[in-house]
Amino acid sequence: MKDEVLDLELIVTPAALSCFKREWGFSEGEVIRIFVRYVSGGEVPFAFGITRDTPHDAAVTTVAEHLTFYMESKDVWFLEGKSLKLDCKGEELIFDFA
Repeated sequence: MKDEVLDLELIVTPAALSCFKREWGFSEGEVIRIFVRYVSGGEVPFAFGITRDTPHDAAVTTVAEHLTFYMESKDVWFLEGKSLKLDCKGEELIFDFA
């Protein structure tokens, strides 16, 4: 599985960084895990979540303005080999993968 995730990229826009710091209260040096969670049995049953955590088997990691963002190997299946961009519009955090 590690070979498949080498092409993945985790991108955090300046707007998202501002949101993480201002709205979510994250500060310099913190580590933020992006994970996949089940939300419903509807058309899109899975969504992304975020939490403070310590990496155990990180598949993709990026550092932006002294904040570390990562996804564990067990969660990257949802990206289907695509990169993930975190952005913010207004007060809404946007997870865009393409």
